[in-house]
Amino acid sequence: MSPTSRPTRLRASPRRGRARGPSPAYAAAPLCALGLAALLTALFTACSEPAPEGLRYDDFVRVGVLHSRTGTMAISENTAAEAELMAIREINEAGGLDLGGRRVAIVAVEEDGASDWPTFARKADQLIERDRVAALFGGWTSASRKALLPVLEAHDHLLFYPIQYEGQECSRQVFYAGATPNQQIGPALDWLSESHGRRWFLVGSDYVYPRTANAIIRAEAEARGAEIVGETYLPLGSRAVGPVVDALRAALPEGGVVLNTLNGDSNFAFFQALAAAGLDAEHGYAVMSFSIAEEEVAAIGPESMAGSYAVWNFFHGVDTPAARAFADAFAESRGLHRITSAPAAAAYSMVHLWARAAERAGTTDVDAVRAALVGTAFEGPAGRVEFGPNHHLSQAALVGEVQPDGTFAVRADFGVIAPRPWSPALPESRGDRCDWTLDRPDAGRFRG
Repeated sequence: MSPTSRPTRLRASPRRGRARGPSPAYAAAPLCALGLAALLTALFTACSEPAPEGLRYDDFVRVGVLHSRTGTMAISENTAAEAELMAIREINEAGGLDLGGRRVAIVAVEEDGASDWPTFARKADQLIERDRVAALFGGWTSASRKALLPVLEAHDHLLFYPIQYEGQECSRQVFYAGATPNQQIGPALDWLSESHGRRWFLVGSDYVYPRTANAIIRAEAEARGAEIVGETYLPLGSRAVGPVVDALRAALPEGGVVLNTLNGDSNFAFFQALAAAGLDAEHGYAVMSFSIAEEEVAAIGPESMAGSYAVWNFFHGVDTPAARAFADAFAESRGLHRITSAPAAAAYSMVHLWARAAERAGTTDVDAVRAALVGTAFEGPAGRVEFGPNHHLSQAALVGEVQPDGTFAVRADFGVIAPRPWSPALPESRGDRCDWTLDRPDAGRFRG
């Protein structure tokens, strides 16, 4: 590749808790003797991401991509990681970041969280301390995010988190690109109450997201006059679904609603067991999943999932120019058989949002970017999104039904909904707010 229009010396940054630019420790020994062109080529090669051809840069900045590429969560997280890498490549191919007239290439440093929460924490610390990344993109389960929080707080660093979650959190260190419960659970329950009745059975993986989501569902059920007829949990990654299916059939012998917060490859066994037992749409059962998108449907098999539902802010088949361009670019990048999803769209968009905020700030400095992110917008696959003062996005809510070809057909569109990270359904958080633009010590959670 052609390096730069003029030779530029890479500036070393001091060893502190936050990434301020390229680290002398990382660009040491033979690398520091190289010119910028050779150094960038070496970095792109080391990070398994091809360097764009024929582009000229003045400098580079590293970012961390931290997802489970192995283990039970890889079924979900691979696509999010790939979407983030695609966004980084797009930005570089367009000339990189424009920081006050300086063209800066983004170098992705990828690590595998391996579906293990201590590993996420250890890898994040490594990316911040050793690799000097300017931001982290990643996580999926709330357990992984919770493991990352102490690391982020210790370094006063930034995480961009792409997946819907249970709320009850509003961190200065995190920008949340996924849906809050009022943007996903609330619309799902409104639609189910009208279309499939008010007898609900809860199935989830045994960790923080399903437990908290189901606490919100129980509160929402009471407000809607619905009845929770059963609730059961499986260890994350467990395929011992026989007792769950037996309990479900006993509680709903004539059909009803199953609210599914299982994560990872437990869903393989669950949907296959439901299909084998005849607990499907044809026999009066409506399964609404909160963590299954197109990637999981393709892996599990649409023959086991057709007729079930999910709520997201985006589906692969959304027919807008931005959505089609995203889907086409992803297929070109990852293979024509690959499809996109709401988590992938969020992962892609949050990289672009970080890049735009860095350009607004004229630097990749953590504090400057954090301040610039509030009010930064991007016209992405799911439409226009913008980070608000609570570090969340206003998003659309769409109910989709799985089709025999593995896509989702939209059955309801609730429009754009403002995020409420602190759930009004739960007494302990009713009325709580978050606003990081306020100069107050309790900006992440206050009443009023």
